[in-house]
Amino acid sequence: MSFTNQEKSVDQPRRWALRGDLLDFTAAPAWGDVESAAVRFDRDHWLLIEGGRIVGRQAAEPDASWVRRDHAGQLVLPGFIDTHVHCPQLEVIASYGTELLDWLQRYTFPAERAFADPARSRAGAEVFLDALLASGTTAAVVFPTVHKVSAEALFDGAAARGMRLITGKVLMDRHAPDGLRDDVAQAERDCIDLIDRHHGQGRNAYAVTVRFAPTSTPEQLAMAGGLCRADASLYLQTHVAENRAEVAWVAELFPQARSYLDVYERVGLVHERAVLAHGIWLDEADRRLLADRGAQVAHCPSSNLFLGSGLFDWPGAPFAVSLASDVGGGTTLSLPRNLAEAYKVQALRGARLTAWTALHAATRGAAEALRLGDEIGGLSVGQTADLCVWHWARGPVAAARDAVARDLHERVFAWMTLADERNLAACYVAGQRRV
Repeated sequence: MSFTNQEKSVDQPRRWALRGDLLDFTAAPAWGDVESAAVRFDRDHWLLIEGGRIVGRQAAEPDASWVRRDHAGQLVLPGFIDTHVHCPQLEVIASYGTELLDWLQRYTFPAERAFADPARSRAGAEVFLDALLASGTTAAVVFPTVHKVSAEALFDGAAARGMRLITGKVLMDRHAPDGLRDDVAQAERDCIDLIDRHHGQGRNAYAVTVRFAPTSTPEQLAMAGGLCRADASLYLQTHVAENRAEVAWVAELFPQARSYLDVYERVGLVHERAVLAHGIWLDEADRRLLADRGAQVAHCPSSNLFLGSGLFDWPGAPFAVSLASDVGGGTTLSLPRNLAEAYKVQALRGARLTAWTALHAATRGAAEALRLGDEIGGLSVGQTADLCVWHWARGPVAAARDAVARDLHERVFAWMTLADERNLAACYVAGQRRV
């Protein structure tokens, strides 16, 4: 294994305390509120951590029995949760000149085909997981490739790092090049084997992973729905209504369906553990269905802007919205950078995204939508100590802005707008220092 600064994780004590400016949420902030009772901010406080879990939160300095890590004057947040990201696409990030469907053919599919090689899958997973941690992301819902070995590499790599990971072999049996198609029977066997060996083992969980409706036959979609019905603890991840040309293609392929989302609904793929990426071109009936089923949309702002896919309607969403990088369609794994892009998306729609709503969607909100709120997404006693320490400002511009912030929201919003992975001072996963 080769995770970032591995030697630091080995030396981390079992019982220790961290000092800093603690920020998390006790509920969902209301849209537009810059002063919110849902925000919990404890300046210059201590988190007590034992056996990988938070066991205390206090203003008083702990006694000498606790090993202390002093990050006074730095921002401490829960580790970010990226709810939609593609492991094999790091090498095609920042690729020029295409929209979604052409982008897949020209850049994505050639990159993914290489992951048939187990050694390539392992190397790719190592780089990808280390890059997540270096960006302050401690949990993720991840697309590998159609190859079983690519999912195995992610499960093994995440387990070595102690990360919370949700992934599963991609299902794709048509409209894809040679080397990237499976078949229904073998795909089902592969999924069942991966579920048996990895789902619920440590912090790994399995997601039935449909690439998107056009690349699965009706028979494969039905098989995927059968897997979800057979085990309600399984997740579902896929794409929906990202791009107008894609929506039109789905309508041609599935003329019997009322909408793109209805293709998934008809086979039982829209449920409370479903993570649907993008969701830009949904109608009101679709949006209501997502809310009724308890599903979430993973909003991918940097990707939506870069590929020109459209502007997501967040304020009107009746369903849970989480934040995602979508690399390589997105331009960075850094969720602070994606939060800043999310603000711009809403500004173009005439709305204003607060730092509170944005950060909640990348921490507690994402955790609750994944039914993992007791484990991750906050800094509460009993939760796993997945947390990151951030410099409030890096560089003269950010420092000058931070120095004149008049209130907490103004300061955090400036941080969210200007920060990136260079602001990360330390990243802890289950109490172990990884960066």
